[in-house]
Amino acid sequence: MSEDLAAIARSIIDANSYLTLATGDGSGTPWATPVWFAHDGYTKFIWLSRTSTRHSVNLASRAEVGIVVFDSTVPINQGQAVYAEAVGEEIPATELKAAIAVYSARSVAAGGRPWQVADVVAPASFRLFSARATALYVLDAHDSRVPVDLARA
Repeated sequence: MSEDLAAIARSIIDANSYLTLATGDGSGTPWATPVWFAHDGYTKFIWLSRTSTRHSVNLASRAEVGIVVFDSTVPINQGQAVYAEAVGEEIPATELKAAIAVYSARSVAAGGRPWQVADVVAPASFRLFSARATALYVLDAHDSRVPVDLARA
């Protein structure tokens, strides 16, 4: 059963382009926003944002985030999603080359443009961010969240 849930989680992550990123500011005021993403090994989610956006500002003061990846086009009672508890950050310079390669590959595969490190460092307005999942969940047949291990996927 757990392998079936892992397969479901991988297929949801692969099939969807946007995730909902939930952040909180320093006092805990919540904010949720969709971001186009790439993933590295199903447990690291990577996106581009300006540092001035509300979710980026929130991430600078509170690293804990929530993530949901789902297909909103399915009929009622047929939805499935991947839920993640994660820790986010602006990607450090030492990790940018590898992370931008992952992001760029998904962008190109989706018909977008290739991205380079120069596109996400000053003076460019975008930065590359990531969130590493500390826990992942999918729904079981009873609509309950069940932990799933994708680190070995």
